[in-house]
Amino acid sequence: MPIKPDDLAALMREVELEDPIDFADLPFAEEDLRTLVANHLCEMAASMENFSTEDRLLTLLAVSAKLVLENLVLHVELLRRHGLPVSADVEALLGRLRKGENE
Repeated sequence: MPIKPDDLAALMREVELEDPIDFADLPFAEEDLRTLVANHLCEMAASMENFSTEDRLLTLLAVSAKLVLENLVLHVELLRRHGLPVSADVEALLGRLRKGENE
């Protein structure tokens, strides 16, 4: 049985207990944004019901990877815009990427 948007939003809130999201001063209610994303992802998952399990997992992994990459880019961009240093983890990741360019 497919997951319902309300259930996904509840799981998102649970994950956020360990890794909170900084919604800053966005002019939207946090719960409205969470609901919007949960609805969208549930619609996406429903559209893949005819996919094989392997194709469904691969697609969801690709979507997740794209979102993590987008988040990293936005995070670094915001830090640079405000003249702030990146965290040690991000700096290490960027260092590995720079090293790969030089090989």
